[in-house]
Amino acid sequence: MKKNRPYDRDQFMAFSEAQRRRIVAQLEAETPQRRLARSRPLNAAERKRWRRFQQKLGRPRVGRGSQAISLTIEKGLLDQADAFAKRRGLSRSQLVAESLRDKMGRAA
Repeated sequence: MKKNRPYDRDQFMAFSEAQRRRIVAQLEAETPQRRLARSRPLNAAERKRWRRFQQKLGRPRVGRGSQAISLTIEKGLLDQADAFAKRRGLSRSQLVAESLRDKMGRAA
């Protein structure tokens, strides 16, 4: 009996439309109980990949990390800052951080 194996995206897309539809139909017809019955515990390599996948995504750690803050800014000024950041390809957070560094550098 041929063992089913998962396909990666490129392999799947290389199939004809009819083959892809047949595979999707087979997957959709399978009940969760049957899928669970076919499952097995993860091996060491799969557990490592799963842990990496589960790690919190987001801003890469820079320096000592980051801290979320609550800051009140006048709406018009915030709109201007957002437009300024967008024109320069920056996020709001990057604009604030760069502005703080610039201001503290001049004051020192």
